[in-house]
Amino acid sequence: MSNKGTDAIASPYVEVALPVPLRRVFTYGVSDPFRGSLRRGSRVAVSFNRRKLVGVVVSGRENLPEGVKRAVDVAGLLESEPVFTPELLRFLEQAAKYYMHPIGEVLRAAAPALPAGAMKRLRADGFLDAEENLPGQRVAHHLTWEIRATDDDVGSVRLGARQKKLIELLRGRDSMFLDELRSEISDPRSVVRALAEKGLLTFKEVEANPDPFFRTPVERDVPPPPTAAQQHAIDAITDAILEQRAEPFLLHGVTGSGKTEVYLRAIDEVRKAGAGAILLVPEIALTPQLVGRFRARFGDDIAVLHSGLTARQREDAWQALRRGRVRVAIGARSALFAPVADLRLVVVDEEHDPSFKQDEGFRYHARDMALLRAQYAGAVCVLGSATPSIETYHRANEGKMHLLSLPSRATGATLPTVEIVDLRRHRHGPTGHPLLSGPLHAALGRCLDDGRQAILFLNRRGFSPSVRCEGCGAVAECPACSVALTEHRGQGALRCHYCDFHRPIAAPCVECGANEYHHLGVGTEQMQHAVEESFPNARVARLDRDTASGEGVEAVLDRLRTGAVDVLVGTQMVTKGHDIAGVTLVGVVLADQSLAFPDFRASERTFQLLAQVAGRAGRAETPGEVILQTFQPEHPAVRLAAQHDYEQFYGEEIMSREEVGYPPFARLVSVRVHSGAEADARNATQHLADTARQHQAVRDGAVQILGPAPAPLARLRGRYHYRLLLKSPDRKLLRNVAALLAARIDQGLPPTHATLDIDPL
Repeated sequence: MSNKGTDAIASPYVEVALPVPLRRVFTYGVSDPFRGSLRRGSRVAVSFNRRKLVGVVVSGRENLPEGVKRAVDVAGLLESEPVFTPELLRFLEQAAKYYMHPIGEVLRAAAPALPAGAMKRLRADGFLDAEENLPGQRVAHHLTWEIRATDDDVGSVRLGARQKKLIELLRGRDSMFLDELRSEISDPRSVVRALAEKGLLTFKEVEANPDPFFRTPVERDVPPPPTAAQQHAIDAITDAILEQRAEPFLLHGVTGSGKTEVYLRAIDEVRKAGAGAILLVPEIALTPQLVGRFRARFGDDIAVLHSGLTARQREDAWQALRRGRVRVAIGARSALFAPVADLRLVVVDEEHDPSFKQDEGFRYHARDMALLRAQYAGAVCVLGSATPSIETYHRANEGKMHLLSLPSRATGATLPTVEIVDLRRHRHGPTGHPLLSGPLHAALGRCLDDGRQAILFLNRRGFSPSVRCEGCGAVAECPACSVALTEHRGQGALRCHYCDFHRPIAAPCVECGANEYHHLGVGTEQMQHAVEESFPNARVARLDRDTASGEGVEAVLDRLRTGAVDVLVGTQMVTKGHDIAGVTLVGVVLADQSLAFPDFRASERTFQLLAQVAGRAGRAETPGEVILQTFQPEHPAVRLAAQHDYEQFYGEEIMSREEVGYPPFARLVSVRVHSGAEADARNATQHLADTARQHQAVRDGAVQILGPAPAPLARLRGRYHYRLLLKSPDRKLLRNVAALLAARIDQGLPPTHATLDIDPL
């Protein structure tokens, strides 16, 4: 495609967004070599404040800004085509405006790495340090063999056992890859060569896709007949797609109701129309089963965007999507920025999940921005969840979204029965362990005796969440963060889950020198040991952040799917959409744990966690059973999750939100300030609060100022954190006050660093 055309910028100047923490763009001149070659979305090299940076052209202009006498020229055009399509650039500009974040940093977060050729040109021109890595550089390719059977008569040839097995594996298949044989046949290369010499097969060396999501072949599926509720949802969504009505939908379906099948059918309609779709999931590493379903339906003609891709792979996926060679992008929140050609559908699965909120840098919420992107692209947006966020369900009830319901499981299976175990009465079970009660112990025994599988959920990793010195009573704390150190007995260490500081368990107490500790609380590692001791014949595994970085998420889940694991103990990673037919028992070890968080959404998040993890049980023919252990059995979040009653929970929660004026009845803006000295952080936050109180809306009481106050984690990684919260039911007035603070922050508050968080979680 030529880079010249009607959308080329003919102006003598361009405005360029640069990756710097300033909420503005910068004006550069356009010299003759680039006249008519630059377009909106083009990446260019420019000089800036004695540095050399890569920026994005956002517009042309005829004159210099007022007060500016000359402009430095653009130094280079880095790619023949703009990195952002007009639709995507418009959306990103609006997103930067909504979150009051520097446009240059937003565009840098959304863009892929530069191609290797452009990086080399930048380095040659002095735009990159010699030590800087080339993110676009090619890496060694992974090669494998593609093997095909010939039409020669096998019966007339004498074959060894391994050769016979390979021929059997090839029957009924067009071809297979060498990698598929490694677990079936020893030394497969020699077997393939021997059969090739006999004329019974051919092979060729090809480049294999090293992406783990495409490493294992999947059989194409046959779409199951939809239920009546699914068909209604499919018809409503596809009608909007085909009629090109940019409408939002909330797909509210109980766990196991077949929301994914609705997504698949809707995306299939989009593909048939030659258009594109985006599917956002909470954590791509936890959803290989979902990706497998999409591959089974659409083949490998999808792009899975995740952090494990090399820069080259990400660039290839970006270009394939942009040019329409691939029409479907699947990924976590950053897949929202995929340059999908002719975007017609954006789906956000598990829209309630807090991981859709980016909590560093550009602090966007992917669910909210999915609605915005769909609006700008003229696309349909579908938000799906068994436990929608209070804000989303309120929006649907207000008529701002179409509400579609899937009230029962697609397979006809019933929702699991739920028993609430009051830990105030059931202090200790048969083992004496404080969190393995008699009812849970008995349920585990029945499950294992029946040859079924169980999941135990405890949202604390490690062996013990904290330890107390037997000598002086001090709790072992991280020296850089205001949190207790967690005991990891398998690692022999006390570890901070925020900055990763660690020290040996046997190290003396820093307060008194003693080295005997009392364990406080229970973590997943301790729970795993307790189950193994209670049921020595059971095969027990653990799934949390520790095992995710070791054995790997998919390896653990594969063992559960294949029946190699009887009991899986894990953190909230076990709640995320897994569909394991053999799991009939789910035990929530401490159901009210998250209710103690200092957050007005604590009740909502507790309900969502309990409902989601309970939904892992009984998804096949055998009915499921759930045990909720809690010290607060009467709490609505626990009681109503046990009854699978989202509507009743929503009704109670929305009333309490309205009484105290929290979302969705008000908007929030959080101001975060941190510094190496506590006094500096506190004083800077107080100064910002005083600045906000100068605004008329604050003096009139239309905008409330809460704080300053220390952050929930007052000290983190050696820095002190303070917060200020703005609250108002009037979005416009709230943004006016936030803009006043943004302007003050832009002037600088040394030695502190301050940021705005619009719609904080």
